[in-house]
Amino acid sequence: MSSGGGGGLLRAILDALIEALRRGLQSRSDPAGKRTTAGPRAGASGARPEASPGQTGDGATRDLGAAEIRGLRPSYAPAVDGTPDPGEVIWTWVPYAEHDGRGKDRPVLIIARIDATTVAGCYLSTKQHRGFISVGTGGWDGQGRESFLSPERVLRISDSGMRREGHVLDRARFEHVVAELSRDLGIVR
Repeated sequence: MSSGGGGGLLRAILDALIEALRRGLQSRSDPAGKRTTAGPRAGASGARPEASPGQTGDGATRDLGAAEIRGLRPSYAPAVDGTPDPGEVIWTWVPYAEHDGRGKDRPVLIIARIDATTVAGCYLSTKQHRGFISVGTGGWDGQGRESFLSPERVLRISDSGMRREGHVLDRARFEHVVAELSRDLGIVR
């Protein structure tokens, strides 16, 4: 029995399957090719999946106001214990600035504890924008890319709004970021 032609067909089928799976794991795109992240998608049954922690309710992630930001007292106190602490990079739902119900899970550097159940942080991006602060690389990015902190939005994150802890930022990088934020946002140290 010859294995010549059948192997090529099997390989083509496997390649097509792998490509379909790869595309399914990537972000959806609209017809213009822009990346979209609407709310949770309905499954095959039509039921919506459970909302991401920090997306809705009392524990929803939100922007802090100017007075709340000035009242922050940043500190470096990481303790990998299941709750977000200053100096840790965690993952939570971050609403888009348009406040239209859309957003996405993002890594966030926690910079201060607000009270017993909430912290303040700024989201990280692998895209460098004007005014963003480099935090270097870390385990929060699976591809090891440099990340940049957005100083434009300081977020209130409920402990229950954290999806998972990421990694601890070293003290020197944390202090550099907080010094930049303090200068730009009027945070007293």
